[in-house]
Amino acid sequence: MSNDLQSMLDQAFAQATKLYQERGFQRRVGFGKRPALVSVDLANAWTRPGNPFTCEKIDEEIIPGMQRLLAAFRERGFPVVHVTTCYQVNDRSNPNTDMGLWHNKIPVDVVAQADENLWAIDSRIAPIEGEQVLIKKHASSFQGTYLAGFLRAAGVDTVLVTGVTASACVRTTVCDAMAEGFRPIAVRECIGDRIPGAVAWNLFDIDAKFGDVESVDRCVEYVMSVGRESAAPAGTKQKASLATA
Repeated sequence: MSNDLQSMLDQAFAQATKLYQERGFQRRVGFGKRPALVSVDLANAWTRPGNPFTCEKIDEEIIPGMQRLLAAFRERGFPVVHVTTCYQVNDRSNPNTDMGLWHNKIPVDVVAQADENLWAIDSRIAPIEGEQVLIKKHASSFQGTYLAGFLRAAGVDTVLVTGVTASACVRTTVCDAMAEGFRPIAVRECIGDRIPGAVAWNLFDIDAKFGDVESVDRCVEYVMSVGRESAAPAGTKQKASLATA
């Protein structure tokens, strides 16, 4: 993001912060007693170069931050859900497609379920045994999936959300987490997008209205401060559970 754009955003955020605080916005939802990590679309089609969905700051910021979070969650034994997106019928002319109407706006047809490499979670943050791999069809990780029920059954009250993109799938996941009764925490350094300024603006707006935006450092500190539970050995790379919406 250019310095000019950053400067403009900083000025806009300063003005908006004053207005929001005068009107009672930007309150804190806070951390709860049992967290889950919901990682949105950090699959190869979004994290590796050469795809229409490829996002920025993956290698230098998002993946390292995710690795730290995963290490903490695995040590404490808290639930981890890796969310990805793909479609069984990616022919836009087929009335039986599971793409719905979304292909009329963005090229979701390039993410065919038949090519597992596209929707597989990035190997640098690969799921281990016991971690869910959830396939969604829409922007939100909750829409049309079993995610809310899974989290409730696991006793979760706080959802740390990471992934891409800030302006779409992450944002809608945060909003729906709040609507489903979970405390949403957006992890700042682990959220990306393709468009300059999109991350900064959406995280500012999320923090004002839908959830708390916290740093990786603060989130790791939080996870490590809550009760220890049994967990698979950290770093054990085994086949994860795979379920579709």
